[in-house]
Amino acid sequence: MKRHLLILTTFILLLAFTSCKDLANRDEHKLHPALYATLFQQRAAEYKALCFQAYNLAELRLANYDFSDTSKPQAIVVDIDETILDNSPYQAKAIMNDFSYPVQWKEWIEAAKAETVPGAVEFLNNAAAHSIKIFYITNRKEQFREATLKNLVDKGFPNAENEFLLMRTSGNEKETRRNMVREDYKIILLMGDNLGDFSNVFDTSDADKRMQEVDQHQADFGDRWIVLPNPVYGSWMNALPGYDEASAQQDDRLLEKGLIGF
Repeated sequence: MKRHLLILTTFILLLAFTSCKDLANRDEHKLHPALYATLFQQRAAEYKALCFQAYNLAELRLANYDFSDTSKPQAIVVDIDETILDNSPYQAKAIMNDFSYPVQWKEWIEAAKAETVPGAVEFLNNAAAHSIKIFYITNRKEQFREATLKNLVDKGFPNAENEFLLMRTSGNEKETRRNMVREDYKIILLMGDNLGDFSNVFDTSDADKRMQEVDQHQADFGDRWIVLPNPVYGSWMNALPGYDEASAQQDDRLLEKGLIGF
């Protein structure tokens, strides 16, 4: 009897060990939540096509703009990250080395080697050739000003000077900085990858409110607001159902409550 119990106990322990080993292997090979989004940005021809589409539309808006109003000089306001500069190598490194923002963000920014978003340099230089000033409103911190300017200059962007670079000094909201530009210029076009790049009405983590505001401003998109694709990060993530809980528990499965099935 004791021998049978010993064999049974050994068998149960072996099963438990095997199950734990299988679970460990599954966790070890679990996909990073940003893997497909990062691959889309780096490898999908569709991503490049969407960027060209956005900047082609911006060119069309510029070609049809009525420059007869000379009460103020004209300006275009653009975001930087994922609007004109591509930071996907940072995200790729984070996936491969299993870290997340802000780990190594300082090293990436100060390297000043981000490539350009397709279509960005050509469009902004064309706009500058029409005597339109380009303002860069970014939520990069002030400590990265020198490195950011270097990256912009190296890639051939116009107006890459301190006067036209408005960085984050306190909160993430950009309306205050946009209003600073409006004091002396007429903003004819806003370009960004995050809805907060266009208006402060989108500065909320209420998903329903953001959707409602998009509906309210339907006519502005493709007209005076041009959106660039960014599936990797942004305010849309903060508005996801379960995002705070998933972040606190480091369990992405909690985000499944935001899915809409059939």
